[in-house]
Amino acid sequence: MVSLLEPIAQPPPLQPPKESVDLRASKLSFKKSNPPRRRDFPPPISTSPAHFSPLDDLVSSSTYASVLESCKCPRLGKQVHAQAFKNGFHGHEFVETKLLQMYGKCGCFDDAVLLFDEMRERNLYSWTAILNVYLSNGLFEEAFECFRQVRLEEFELEFFVFPVVLKICCGYGGVELGKQLHGTVIKYGFASNIYVGNALIDMYGKCGSLNNAKEVLCNMSKRDCVSWNSVITAFAANGMLSEALEVFNKMSVEDHFTPNFISWSALVGGFSQNGYDEEAIEYLYKMQAAGFQPNAQTLASVLPACGRLQMLYLGKEIHGYLTRHELMSNSFVVNGLIDVYRRCGDMENALLVFSMYSMKNDVSYNTMLVGYFENGEIVKAQELFYQMQREGKCEDIISWNSMISGYVNNLKFNEALNMFHQVMWKEEIEADSFTLGSALAACPDMDLLRSGKEIHSYAIARGLQTDPFVGGALVELYSKSLDVGAAQKAFDEVIKRGISTWNALISGYARSDDMVGVECSLENMKADGFDPNIYTWNSIIAGHVENAHNESALKLFLDIQSSGLRPDIYTIGTVLPACSRLATLDRGKQIHAYAIRFGYDSNTHIGSAVVDMYAKCGCVKHARLAYDNIKKYNLVTENAMLTAYAMHGYGEEGIAFFRRILDNGFIPDNITFLSALSSCVHAGLVETGLEFFNLMRSYNVKPTLKHYTCMVDLLSRTGKLNEALKVINEMPLDPDTVIWGALLGGCVIHGNLEIGEIAAHKLIELEPGNTGNHVLVANLYASVGRWSDLAKIRQLINERKMHKNPGCSWIEDKGEIHVFVACDTSHQRTDEIYEILNILTTQIRLEN
Repeated sequence: MVSLLEPIAQPPPLQPPKESVDLRASKLSFKKSNPPRRRDFPPPISTSPAHFSPLDDLVSSSTYASVLESCKCPRLGKQVHAQAFKNGFHGHEFVETKLLQMYGKCGCFDDAVLLFDEMRERNLYSWTAILNVYLSNGLFEEAFECFRQVRLEEFELEFFVFPVVLKICCGYGGVELGKQLHGTVIKYGFASNIYVGNALIDMYGKCGSLNNAKEVLCNMSKRDCVSWNSVITAFAANGMLSEALEVFNKMSVEDHFTPNFISWSALVGGFSQNGYDEEAIEYLYKMQAAGFQPNAQTLASVLPACGRLQMLYLGKEIHGYLTRHELMSNSFVVNGLIDVYRRCGDMENALLVFSMYSMKNDVSYNTMLVGYFENGEIVKAQELFYQMQREGKCEDIISWNSMISGYVNNLKFNEALNMFHQVMWKEEIEADSFTLGSALAACPDMDLLRSGKEIHSYAIARGLQTDPFVGGALVELYSKSLDVGAAQKAFDEVIKRGISTWNALISGYARSDDMVGVECSLENMKADGFDPNIYTWNSIIAGHVENAHNESALKLFLDIQSSGLRPDIYTIGTVLPACSRLATLDRGKQIHAYAIRFGYDSNTHIGSAVVDMYAKCGCVKHARLAYDNIKKYNLVTENAMLTAYAMHGYGEEGIAFFRRILDNGFIPDNITFLSALSSCVHAGLVETGLEFFNLMRSYNVKPTLKHYTCMVDLLSRTGKLNEALKVINEMPLDPDTVIWGALLGGCVIHGNLEIGEIAAHKLIELEPGNTGNHVLVANLYASVGRWSDLAKIRQLINERKMHKNPGCSWIEDKGEIHVFVACDTSHQRTDEIYEILNILTTQIRLEN
């Protein structure tokens, strides 16, 4: 988070030199582990007195100082420099120091260093100015060497040097150097100086030593708002928001300082930066209620919270505020607005802000790329990337990484790998760990495992296989291929293993149904200092579901809740299919209620899973209610609802729903057409079925065996048996037992022995040991009165001792599943069940 603090120290105004004073500097050596790069500071060019022009009386040094302090343009600053040189101020200590400060403020690093090296006279202000120049350019080690050189000069250190020098610690030396500098501050008697005290708090905060920061605050004899704000910012920046709030409340109690704009902004930014999005927005409103209007920096810090919460209306309100207050020139708020719009799926407004206000930098371009990919607008992402290439904006790896990961997230794995290969061929661009990790994610199945191994080889050649991101992706690659041995080896290569790497390994063992490996990995993970988090348990639940251990998955879900962990949206999405497969309606409803309580039910993927669960549990009405609650529909949600109608024989409703899918602009796939054709079967609408089957060509959907089976079933049920046989004979696929069974079923209904015998022979030829096929043939003979043939089939079944597997039914009562088959006596409460059954049978007979 960018610090919201006002400058923590301002040195007293620099005055024209009057008289030089000979002061000695005590020698002080700072300990450090590695010798830094040294820069030899040349001595002043000449120590002889400077000769000033008579024009000095006309344009004074104070005039130049005033002009240079207000100068923000490097070109104008250089013109003033030239005029000062012309007017005889070359070598003038005071004016050249002001020039040095101007160059530093304008970002002219080379000009500042050159001027400093050529200065005839340097004072403590000059050294402080060059220190600031180094720090502004992130050259912390060079700044430290500069300070060492100051210690060798004959200067007595003043208080204003330390607020600058203390900034070195966050980039070089850390808190250890900071503590040594703190000791020097005490030695020189500046510990009571409010500017130095504030700088110490800031330094300790940025180095993460918060107890020391708080201790400095407590020991300060005099404090101001900046002191309190420095501590608030330190706690907020380090994620300790409760402590930041405590200090925020104390400042008015202990020192009677009312929290000011900086105090509020620090809290708002801290909450947002650490993912406390609701709190960030709450304190933004409180800030306004306290009479403080947010500036561009405050709003830039809160915009990510709006995006993560997908609060489009608030993003638009902030957009309006920024426009009214003419703050749209700030690149941070512009990029923040683009991010809000793309996270909320409003790419039209994102493009508007990008086109009208953006500086078209790497951040804004890549935010747009990510937005297009997240919203499935792949063509627009490609067009923008080509535009970036034409404008020379793809000179680094970031944009290429955005394209690769975007393709992966949209399941365009071949395109992602092609993009990765383009990176490999570009000499001016070098793949980084994110490139390799994203490319490895494009190898999700056995078909692309070879490509994944090639990337693994490249990673080894570059020495990147030990990187946590690359190593984690390799573990995941081999885990998905169920090669846990290779996954374990890739895991062992990673030097700094994080919890995500552990989770990838545990997921591999879970997916391979190796629960012993899961248990061992969990123990090793804890020994490594990581406690299992919700993602760990999600991966284990997913392994249970993939391996059909649905009861274990549901039990683990309950255990997670009992442990105090909060199941997230991925937990819900993983465990709902277990309810679907077990057709356990009560537990499905409980998980649905949990999803509603935490606002997950309106999510596209969760909503689809809930619809599927209710459909498979036989509750089409509840499935439709869940469907209507989804905020954003896609083809998955449409297919889930259409399948629900088709599964339960709602033919007319399914046909109407399919037409609505087309009207809403969705592109149907093979699942959509399969459910639509199933609806036609249930409705008995042959013409509609033929219409939908022929429509598949228009959407480039190639019919599968299941689509042909639907058509045969539809034609057979409606008595068009010759047409059904023609479909089987002309289709480009080999018929299976299901399609012959559909034809035979139609022959039984309509008593067509000729075609029925053809289907029967094919069925028995394909599955001679299947009792069900022989039963179907027997039913065919019974339907046409061929009793002698029926007797032969029954005799054959008895001779071969063939038995039809009985169908079963089950009910769920108080979380327990009870399974029954015909004439079952295995249940522990069999006597009670048959007693009730006899009572019911007697009552039915009496009523009839």
